[in-house]
Amino acid sequence: MKASKPKWKEILKTLFLYDEEARVDLFALFPRLKNFFVRRRYFAFIRTLGDILFTILILVGLFGPQDPSQNAMLFLSWGVWWTSVVLSWFFLARMWCAFCPFPGLGRLLQRLGFYRKRLPPRDFSRYCAYIATLLFALIIWIEAVTHMKYWPFGTALLLLFILAGATVFSVLYKGQAWCRHFCPMGKITGSAATMAIIEFRPDHEKCRYCKTFACKRGKDRVPGCPVYLGAYSVRNNLLCFVCGHCLPLCDYDSPRIYLRHPLKELIINKGRFLTCAYIIPFLIASQFARFIQEKTHWYKLLLSKLGHSEALSFSLVLLIFFLICLFIIRLGVHLFTIYEDELFGRFSPMVPVLVPFAFTGELIYRAQYFLENIGDFLPTLGRQLGYNWESFSFVVPESMIKIFSIFVLFLGFLGSIYTAYIFYRYEFEGLIPKVNFLLIILLIFCVMVSYFLII
Repeated sequence: MKASKPKWKEILKTLFLYDEEARVDLFALFPRLKNFFVRRRYFAFIRTLGDILFTILILVGLFGPQDPSQNAMLFLSWGVWWTSVVLSWFFLARMWCAFCPFPGLGRLLQRLGFYRKRLPPRDFSRYCAYIATLLFALIIWIEAVTHMKYWPFGTALLLLFILAGATVFSVLYKGQAWCRHFCPMGKITGSAATMAIIEFRPDHEKCRYCKTFACKRGKDRVPGCPVYLGAYSVRNNLLCFVCGHCLPLCDYDSPRIYLRHPLKELIINKGRFLTCAYIIPFLIASQFARFIQEKTHWYKLLLSKLGHSEALSFSLVLLIFFLICLFIIRLGVHLFTIYEDELFGRFSPMVPVLVPFAFTGELIYRAQYFLENIGDFLPTLGRQLGYNWESFSFVVPESMIKIFSIFVLFLGFLGSIYTAYIFYRYEFEGLIPKVNFLLIILLIFCVMVSYFLII
């Protein structure tokens, strides 16, 4: 008997009412979605197109006009590309990594046989979270200190740096070792994917009968999982690219993409992964530092007092807010009263509570740049190509940008409140005093007000 498809009420209930077991099989709901993943030519076409556009961006940044008012690659890189990446976190998990152009050259070299057919050392897994987080912090710091959003050559160099890392590791090891372990963009995307509305998971009942593990090892000259996972070992959104590479390799039709509650993984993990524990406080602190740098007058006073050293001024503001974020996390953990379990190990429940702020805050920052500059994109492109397209110029009203920012911030606030409530009411039922829970809510409210004042 054919199973009935879930109704829209069930989908809405899954998205908005937390239930750890509730999820909707998107392959059953949209059969063509599965065909998209199985037929790899679609992926190949999108990746090839992305590689071509990526190459053009780098060349235009290196050899094009360095006047930001005459080089459209800045808006395409920081406005369109970065904002698209951040938006994908909420809806596509790590699927952006499946189409990412950075490993494109490395994939080509591997197809030509110019690589060592070895797996990366196991020690990579031990240290990668620290190194990738430091690289991501360095990118944010350099972006702010050099005002890279207005520097075409610097933007191109940044893209080349990440491209070089991906290419070198593709030559040294098979698969995508850089993407799995050290890519700074990959780590932040993996952390953000824990808040996505989809998840890629296997049917472990079907996996029990598998003897070949082709999803990881490959078969018939088709390589396995590019990041050495295999569908059977995917249990969270931190590492899986949702690339569907394993679908045609699986003989048991195990892999599935499910629609789920966006806070599900945050609540299950409870902040026990190093990637999230390090990136979240830094990301929030960097957002406050960047907003202050770009939107407040007193930052200019600080800049003048520190000898107009952008590096010193921004670093000082970043350090202050990073320490404040760490204090908030420590205080939140103290208020939750529980942070260790015999089976679960140590965890930090305040980290997942702050995750919605961290990623909605990044969306606000990137989207503001997009909205503030989109009206000048065609005129800038016209100046670059030698055409007069000034008539296409327009300005997005500042009031609309503020309304959008406040709306997204409010969504982050609701996500944080709801996560704290689930911990209090269900996950740690009876273990957190009511007064502590109210203080946690007050702490969340203070974070929200701070964001509101600064954006």
